Amino acid sequence: MTDTYTGTPEDHLDEVRRSTAGTLIERMGIEILEVGAARVVGTMPVQGNTQPYGLLHGGASVVLAETLGSFAAMLHAGPGRRALGIEVGATHHRAAADGLVRGTATALHLGRTTASYEIVVEDSASRRVCTARLTCLLMDERPA
Repeated sequence: MTDTYTGTPEDHLDEVRRSTAGTLIERMGIEILEVGAARVVGTMPVQGNTQPYGLLHGGASVVLAETLGSFAAMLHAGPGRRALGIEVGATHHRAAADGLVRGTATALHLGRTTASYEIVVEDSASRRVCTARLTCLLMDERPA
C-alpha cells in the first residue's frame, strides 16, 4: 500500500499539523507523529481528556482514533478529493489514568470510494486501551 498524495512524508506531516490549528484535535492535545495512507501514528494526553473518575474518557479514545484514521484516508484519497468518516466503532479494553496514549491507525482496505482502518490505542506501558475501526467515504471535493 502506498500513498497516493504527492510530496514527501515530511510535507504530509507538516500539512497535517498545520490543519489542526483551532480544531478539536488541538484542544485535546493530539500530536501527529507519523503520516501515510497506510499508517498514521499520534499521541494524546490523558490529563484534560478524562471522565469524572479521572480515567481517560472513552469518547476521547474515539476522537483520537477517528482523527488518525481520517488523516490516513485523506492521504489515500489524494489531491482534489476528501475523506469523510461514515462509521466508527470502538472496544475499550482497559483504563488509562495518566501520561500519554499512543494511537496507530493501520489500513485494512484502501479502495477507490472507501478506506477502512483499525486503530489501536495503547497506554505508556504499551498495553491496549482501545481498539477502533473506522470507515471513510472518499469523494471528489465540490467545486468552489
